[in-house]
Amino acid sequence: MRKLIVGTQALAAGTVTEYELRRWYRRVQRNIYVPKGYSLNLEERIDGAWLRTHRRGVVAGQAAAALYGARWIAEDIDVEMIWDNTRPPAGIVARDERTAPDEITVLDCVTVTTPERTAFDLARHIRNRYTAIARLDALKAATGFEIDAAMELTRRYRGARGVRQARELLPLVDGGAASPPESRIRLKLIDGGLPRPATQVPAVTERGWVLRMLDMGWEKYMVAVEYDGVQHQTDRAQYLKDQRVLPKLAQLGWKVLRVFKEDNDDETVERARRALLARGWDGKP
Repeated sequence: MRKLIVGTQALAAGTVTEYELRRWYRRVQRNIYVPKGYSLNLEERIDGAWLRTHRRGVVAGQAAAALYGARWIAEDIDVEMIWDNTRPPAGIVARDERTAPDEITVLDCVTVTTPERTAFDLARHIRNRYTAIARLDALKAATGFEIDAAMELTRRYRGARGVRQARELLPLVDGGAASPPESRIRLKLIDGGLPRPATQVPAVTERGWVLRMLDMGWEKYMVAVEYDGVQHQTDRAQYLKDQRVLPKLAQLGWKVLRVFKEDNDDETVERARRALLARGWDGKP
């Protein structure tokens, strides 16, 4: 059940009185209220921000990605809106930007940028490339957005802020990344001059069974990179499973490089470089 109410509309409809509004509700945006004691989640904060624009704004960026179900987005982010407001209220980032009708859609009654426009905005507005690629990978996993269509927007808005970075990052998006660290490591490997690794690489037994889906790697050279996150280190069952499968992967001919949170990214790149060269890579990306 929707908890947010528009104060003037609720008063006009008679669903609350002025006394009840003051006594039992708290204001989250101008004219937007929620029952006292109720904590809004990110989706509800986005809804409230959109209502604050008098339904004229368009939810964009990370907020739009969250509505599409992309993972790894913090609950406390500011809500990005395409909205002509030079002094937006706290908690809202307003951008007065051009949009075309084919870049806007409606999701659960809220006006939002399409997945492709959302990707375009993520790729150019998030200045940290490694954070940007993680958000893009997560959006790709959630929506399967068309990379070519997102790239077309870099031509449509060729003079817009951040387009150069968007043009660089969008072709590198891969929805197979299972976490932000995996996205970061993949981009580090590419930045280091290594061939682009595939994600979710199947390690197949002689009988044709898939022994394991490897995080990323180069099937041609039988080299893989596996990121061991917090779950792998705290989940005893997962830890034992990993330990038992590693010797089997070696028997199949795989060179598996395990990467931990504490590892230095540059050292990880060099480990992968040495492994690839040892397996016949010619040193060309």
